[in-house]
Amino acid sequence: MSRKYISWVSYVIINVLETFIRFFPFPTKVGIKQIGKPNEDSLVFLTVNYHLTVFRVKRALRGVDCYLLVANSKGVNVWCAAAGGLFTDHDVISIIKTSGIEKRVKHKKVILPQLAAVGVEPKIISEKTGWKVIWGPVYATDIPKFLEKNFKKDLSMKTVNFNILQRVEMAVAWAFPISLVMAIPFFIFWLKETPYLFAEVWVMALIIFITFPIYGDWLSNYKKGRVSKNISKKLILICIFWMIGILPFVITLTLSENRDWTLYVKWIVVVLITVLVLVLDLMGSTPVFKSDTHEDRLLRVVLDKEKCKGTNICADVCPRNCYELDRERKVMTMPHPERCVQCGACIVQCPYDAIYFENTKKEIITPDIVRKYKLNLMGKREYCCLPCAISDNIINSKHEKDT
Repeated sequence: MSRKYISWVSYVIINVLETFIRFFPFPTKVGIKQIGKPNEDSLVFLTVNYHLTVFRVKRALRGVDCYLLVANSKGVNVWCAAAGGLFTDHDVISIIKTSGIEKRVKHKKVILPQLAAVGVEPKIISEKTGWKVIWGPVYATDIPKFLEKNFKKDLSMKTVNFNILQRVEMAVAWAFPISLVMAIPFFIFWLKETPYLFAEVWVMALIIFITFPIYGDWLSNYKKGRVSKNISKKLILICIFWMIGILPFVITLTLSENRDWTLYVKWIVVVLITVLVLVLDLMGSTPVFKSDTHEDRLLRVVLDKEKCKGTNICADVCPRNCYELDRERKVMTMPHPERCVQCGACIVQCPYDAIYFENTKKEIITPDIVRKYKLNLMGKREYCCLPCAISDNIINSKHEKDT
């Protein structure tokens, strides 16, 4: 058996197993890793200590002689950690200072994943360490192409998507814990029917996520230049998938001579529970929409063209390709606001504070607030890190009132 084949099999197995527990932190050791045979001129990449991320980045860097810095994010993936304040410029500074990388290379350039832009400020890193941050591609698989293009990114390299493979992964990530939890009463009371439970949960998860492109745009909060809630649409979607899920049981009941109504009522309830769990925060399970549990989903990104200097930084870090540069007027434009996922990366990175959030009451959430307060699991903004909490004289109650 060839080494290449073994490597591929192990890659598939690790991806599958860790997809099962995707919603749980899975930390790996922080520090510095050598890829190939690096020297003092070799590139320096940086990622977070979420095990699956490190594993994929290392595979993407095969054949490249470089160093890989693994920073602490509490075992959470790049985008979630950066958005939630678990991965900030302070974590980048810490790994640069403690890893010994400054003794191994003579340059001071580090390549970070683009999705870290929502929580990492290159300006602070440069001030504290002298290192320059280069934003790499969204996906690790695009790193080789990014290097071939001499650190230039085309739209595909800086835009998140929700392709078929990602949708299947998300279906698996949901189906595994749901089926395990729901199997507990089945093991106790209806052991023989447990295989049907697993089949029902996994099939419904796959149907809901694989068909997402059909109804995804319809669920969008963005309509006619404003954002709004879409509770009625969510209820309609729940009803549709519930009817799809119970259809086999209705057909079976219709054709059966011995009709056990209690049995079918039980499965109708099981299907409803499954659909509710999968659909209630369906938007938050995708990279192209903001979670319905987050108040930020109702915020609108506003571009102040009087302050804008046309740096193109917002376009470089935006994961949804919302911005374009007007070369004649030398200002940024936002021709695709409907794509925005309110991640705030553009707001954090704009050096002129020309971008900000506006809520439904026309109140402004300033760039300073977006930088200092990050989203917790419930979608509320809290201090992104201890240094911010120490230096900030704005109390939480006032902040929450403003936002």
